[in-house]
Amino acid sequence: MDLAMMDGSPATISQDRQPASPAAGRGARSGAAPFWTLDNEEALRQCESRLSGLSSAEAREKLDRYGPNLAVVSIHRNLLMKLGKRLADPLVAILLIAAAISGATGDWRSFVVIVGIVLFSIFLDILQEHKAEVAIEALRRSVAVTALVYRDRTSVELAVRDIVPGDVVELHAGDLVPADGVLLAGKGVLTNEAILTGEPYSVEKRLGPAQGQAAADAFNALFSGTTLVGGEATMLVMATGASTRFGAIAASLQARQPPTAFERGVHGLGMLILRLTGFLVLFVLLSQLFRHSLSLESFMFAVALAVGLTPELLPMVMTVTLARGAVRMAKQKVVVKRLSAIHDLGAMDVLCTDKTGTLTEARISHVNSFGVDGQDNPRVSDLIRVNCHYVGGTKSNLDEAVNAEPSDAPAAWRYLDDLPFDFERRRSSVLVSQDGRVELVTKGAPEAVLALCSQAETPDGQVIALDQGLRGQIARLLDKKGREGFRLLGVARRPMPADCCKAALDHEKDLIFVGCAVFVDPPKASAALAIASLVEAGVGVKIISGDAAPVVLHLIETLGLPARGLLTGEEIEELGEAALVERVAGTDLFVRVSPEQKSRIVRALQRGGYVVGFMGDGINDAPAIHAADVGLSVEGGTDVARQAADIILLAQDLGVLAEGIKEGRRTYANIMKYVRMGTSSNFGNMLSMVLASLILPFLPLAPLQILLNNLIYDLSEIGIPFDTADRDTLAAPQTWDMAGVLRFTLIMGPLSSLFDIATFLILHWGFATDVATFRTAWFVESIATQILVIFVIRTAKPVWTSRPQAILAATSLGALAGALLLSLSPIGAIVDFVPLPLPVLGAIAGLVLLYLVSAEALKRLAMRPRKARTLYAR
Repeated sequence: MDLAMMDGSPATISQDRQPASPAAGRGARSGAAPFWTLDNEEALRQCESRLSGLSSAEAREKLDRYGPNLAVVSIHRNLLMKLGKRLADPLVAILLIAAAISGATGDWRSFVVIVGIVLFSIFLDILQEHKAEVAIEALRRSVAVTALVYRDRTSVELAVRDIVPGDVVELHAGDLVPADGVLLAGKGVLTNEAILTGEPYSVEKRLGPAQGQAAADAFNALFSGTTLVGGEATMLVMATGASTRFGAIAASLQARQPPTAFERGVHGLGMLILRLTGFLVLFVLLSQLFRHSLSLESFMFAVALAVGLTPELLPMVMTVTLARGAVRMAKQKVVVKRLSAIHDLGAMDVLCTDKTGTLTEARISHVNSFGVDGQDNPRVSDLIRVNCHYVGGTKSNLDEAVNAEPSDAPAAWRYLDDLPFDFERRRSSVLVSQDGRVELVTKGAPEAVLALCSQAETPDGQVIALDQGLRGQIARLLDKKGREGFRLLGVARRPMPADCCKAALDHEKDLIFVGCAVFVDPPKASAALAIASLVEAGVGVKIISGDAAPVVLHLIETLGLPARGLLTGEEIEELGEAALVERVAGTDLFVRVSPEQKSRIVRALQRGGYVVGFMGDGINDAPAIHAADVGLSVEGGTDVARQAADIILLAQDLGVLAEGIKEGRRTYANIMKYVRMGTSSNFGNMLSMVLASLILPFLPLAPLQILLNNLIYDLSEIGIPFDTADRDTLAAPQTWDMAGVLRFTLIMGPLSSLFDIATFLILHWGFATDVATFRTAWFVESIATQILVIFVIRTAKPVWTSRPQAILAATSLGALAGALLLSLSPIGAIVDFVPLPLPVLGAIAGLVLLYLVSAEALKRLAMRPRKARTLYAR
């Protein structure tokens, strides 16, 4: 098809008019008609081109106007920018300020520990950001490098980056399509669009214009990044670079990802601690200013309070907890690429999943064949195997599915000739012989084959007339099977003269209709059980597919999955963002959706307050994987999908997610144990010292003793990452609950302060202790209550019904033993501690016991869970 010599004058328009772009091709929201709805004359006019292509001068002008045809550009960001972004996080800023204060007061050990932990956490975070850059590089490898383009009426090989709107490109089987465009001419054009749709079936392309607004209806359009698997085509380029559908995928991967559920939670915690710290420090300074003049000691006391409220070990606890979770998940065939995704997986309350490869096997199978009565008919299977085995030309994936089956049928026939498939006939035929009998065996689109038949073969082998009644019955059967989501190939035969050895097109008439072969992407046997387990765990499942509604509905019916509502890609295009947020919550099936629409659905769910996971394996899924709170892919997925994902399943099965979700929830539970313990205990102690500073003539603890208290308490909690979690915690999605943390802090913190004040009164007015004895006794009471209450508030259940993990018990009790040894032995003299009289020790022990009983009674109110939101009744 050499169009280079076809003459034609350029159809010019005003120079400021831009060619159609995929933005216009996305439907009604853009207000412009997609380019595939234009006839070729109008398309040429919009692109200022002609059938013989552009001149070099015109191409240079357009290259300057539109830029190079690069759908994928590098997104490597400056290291300093990455570092600055993370240093601006409130929690990181608080930790670094605390480190600076520790260094200024001579506490270099705390300075080194805090800075080291923060820098290690930042390093891990930057390392995870690198995955988006790697995903883009993987996407770049999916793009064609050169193409045959008509320039100056001659076909030349050009770098794809130099292609511009208006270029006429020649394509052959095996070529990657270099841009979005419309078919000008073609013969047997068959494309693989799985890169955009995820569907395994090849797509027939023919001359247009198309009538539908959706890309799925664009039978005359070729899209960048797809592959020509059959035939040859001449294409008019309508959009290049970032304006292509492939470019939209690349742009979505380069877009800055919104904060995940984990990141939002950490930010919220940082702001909470910042407010509490600011309040207490300002209160102390003002009270000291009014009661006394501001002294260096009171200033250092306020500074020590600020450091005391800082959860120095939080980054370490989170990292170790998440790392432990990653190791356990690896044993369940789940690979974690971003550690914080473990939390997000546990917080996930909606999982969006592609159909192909997750609910289905992602392979086309010939499942059975039926005759004119709709019942199974092995003769149909034998005949189609003969056709698929011997027919020449390009083999379709349906041919390959049939040929993959073991069968003796082809060997029983001798090949004579064949008529390969073409899109005008929509069928193929083989001429074969057996025992002197010659048959023409034809297969193709059922309607096309049926139209050529004048007779039909019954299941018992009789040939009967194909009257209008039987023809209508077969047509209804074909329609029913199609609505059930099956792909069909009609099979017919015709006895030929014994001396016939050459097949001709006019032989394809007066055929005998035998039946149809049935093809399907079979559902996974484990899919129904896996989704049931996810629903039981409080995770709603939404299926997002590029396939048609009948196919998805049949799959849902076959698997017996719970599903409410259905939205098509065209309907999604008609919806604004607010309307889409409203619709997606109550809709579980999305069909005929584009890659951009998949990510729109994810973002709409996130705006509705859900923590969203997306599972997919194709390039078309990458934008949604990138946009989700937790992106999931599978080991057999494309490079781009796997690089965009946070978690990769080594088994291509939803079933392995159940254990991963439990692990995520266990991880969250342990992080929240540290957060609750740290904020409430530190707040309580700091509040106690603030109140004590108002009523006591001296500071209740020296600044160094405050820092020592805080350090020992943090060390007592390093076993938290190894702790177990209550079954109730694992039963529903878990997300950061700052209101819950604040409630816990404001209940349990003042409770500990109440006992601290009681300790102050007993020590100062009851025993009339000196300053050194007072500080030693209160240090013992403070550290004992802080550490022992870990065993009370680590679980919402009664303390005697939930056993802590051995490592947590060892670290907590070991830290308490070390603190008592330091404060009650001569070693304590280093930090101005003195031995305590036995009556004082007895009073302290009684107060600690009474506090633990009170904490057990009050924790039910402090740890009242939020009402879980689930999408399905269980």
